Amino acid sequence: MRRLALLTTLILAACLGAAHAQSPNGVRTLDPLGTIQSKGTWSLGVRAGDFIFLAGLQGVDPATHKLVEDPEARIRQAFQNIKQIAASEGASLKDCVRLTVYLSDLARYGPMVEKAQAELWGGPPYPPRTMIEVKRLFDDDIVEIDSVFYAPAKN
Repeated sequence: MRRLALLTTLILAACLGAAHAQSPNGVRTLDPLGTIQSKGTWSLGVRAGDFIFLAGLQGVDPATHKLVEDPEARIRQAFQNIKQIAASEGASLKDCVRLTVYLSDLARYGPMVEKAQAELWGGPPYPPRTMIEVKRLFDDDIVEIDSVFYAPAKN
C-alpha cells in the first residue's frame, strides 16, 4: 500500500511539474485545468513576478477543443478564455493592463469586439488596446487576442 501511495505521489508530482514548468528566474508556465490546451511549442501563458502574459487566444470552446461557429460568440469565447486563465492566477479582467486584438476583418469584427468587451468588463476602466487587421490567422480564424495582466504574486 505504501508503494502504491508513493508511486501515485511521484506520478502526480511529475504531472504537476510538467504542467507548471518554471525557468531558473521563476517564470512559470500556466496550464489551468478546465481551459483550452496548448499543443506544440507554445504555452497558454506565463507568470513572471507580478505580471501574467497570455498567448494570443482564439474562440476555442474548452469542452470541445473546436472553434465556436458563430463569429460574435467566437469573439466572446476568446475573451472568456482569457478571463478564465487570468482568474486561475487571481486576476480579473479589470487587472488587464494591455490587449492586442488581431482581426481578419476589422470593419466587420471590430464592433463585435467592442460589444463583447463592454459586456464582459461591465464598464470602464478598460485596458489600453490595439486592434489590428491581419491577412491571416492560425486555422483561418477571425480573431486572436493577446493580453497582459497585473496580479501581485502571493508569497
